[in-house]
Amino acid sequence: MVRRTKEEALATRHRLLDAAEVLFQAQGVSQTTLQQIAQQAGATRGAIYWHFKDKADLFNAMMERVTLPMEDGVRVAASGAQDDPLAVLEQGMLSALRLVTTDPQVRRVFEIASHKVEYTQEMASVQERHLTGRGACIEDFEKALRLAAQRSGLRLPIPATTAAQGLHALIAGLIQDWLLDPSGFALVQAGRRVFHVYLRGLGFERADAGFAPCAACGVAAQQADAGFAPGPTPSRSAIMPSSRRRAAHLSRRISTDRIRPSEG
Repeated sequence: MVRRTKEEALATRHRLLDAAEVLFQAQGVSQTTLQQIAQQAGATRGAIYWHFKDKADLFNAMMERVTLPMEDGVRVAASGAQDDPLAVLEQGMLSALRLVTTDPQVRRVFEIASHKVEYTQEMASVQERHLTGRGACIEDFEKALRLAAQRSGLRLPIPATTAAQGLHALIAGLIQDWLLDPSGFALVQAGRRVFHVYLRGLGFERADAGFAPCAACGVAAQQADAGFAPGPTPSRSAIMPSSRRRAAHLSRRISTDRIRPSEG
């Protein structure tokens, strides 16, 4: 009897979360009431307060049901348990992107979190959870990048914290843009390519980072990047060949001239 009661309570909790997902996506979080969620789930308003303190608590539980299993890969990469933390990080990222594109529930929750919630006073704990989760993710990225740099004998060109923040913004931005227009680009393929390019910009040389031909431009992305064409691996102390170094210097000079204030 006790076991059946617990199972029934868990089933009610999941029905409430399912109902919240549907209504939040259709109406937005601020326009959805707890009474509407209860009616959608075939439950009472009292059942909601049995499981959740308020709407923000319900929202956070909805997010955790989807995101917590997706965070395991990042934690493994940051722990140093694997020989190649970047490979683990990439695998976790691609797995998350695939789920967004193939799992209706994951896609729905990410859409709600990205485009259907307002950080009002009522939802202050939701914003706090978002910031906490973002901070933890960036911290794990930073640990993984530091480990990879140490094992590769590489000195990162920017602080690891900054590199981690950029990587997080890159992935989160891709997901948000894709959710606005899923037909606009292939999320998983774009994620893989920009991840590799980002690592190259940090100085990581990865033998498995080759790209498939770019359908939009008709050439292989790897061949288009002359600085990383197949051949001997450059030394760590000379990431750019002299020709690229001169080109980069010229580019910096031109960019500086463009933004320099007028001297009259």
